[in-house]
Amino acid sequence: MPKPLSLSFDPITAADEKWTERWGRVPSMVAITSIMRAQQILLAEVDAVLKPFDLTFARYEALVLLTFSRAGELPMSKIGERLMVHPTSVTNTIDRLARAGLVIKRPNPNDGRGVLAAITDEGRAAVEATTEKLNAMQFGLGAYDAAGCEEIFRLLRPLRVAAGDFVEADDAVDEGGAPKIDKADG
Repeated sequence: MPKPLSLSFDPITAADEKWTERWGRVPSMVAITSIMRAQQILLAEVDAVLKPFDLTFARYEALVLLTFSRAGELPMSKIGERLMVHPTSVTNTIDRLARAGLVIKRPNPNDGRGVLAAITDEGRAAVEATTEKLNAMQFGLGAYDAAGCEEIFRLLRPLRVAAGDFVEADDAVDEGGAPKIDKADG
């Protein structure tokens, strides 16, 4: 990935100064601008790792989710729910993974209209290879230590709760704010 030319100033700080002059201080403007820029940076870095495997982050997430499931398969509706994406996006993601031989689709025996997506051995190999590389580059967050990453998670969690991603449970995080993961498939 080509590195952009380094500016001699922070454009977000400059925008904050101009914004403050015109409309007053609005910390949420610099926060969202920083988050959006961080998302661009992280997506580019992660995509650079996934591209040689013909994966996007969405496809990678779907493969990992299937890897985490007890039987290596889940109903399409459950995949959409867990990844918090629209059913059309799930269908597109799984169809692309199926064309690549990383998953197979089959009728759900427990639901006459439903479809199961099941990870293949090739899909499991892709998850292992890409995860090794993503872990090595710390998912693009190498500028932060473990405590910094946990703080990012903690700071963004209330936004996700407010958006309705999930209902906050008192016992969902440990004393340090790190997530406690529900290992249930169902």
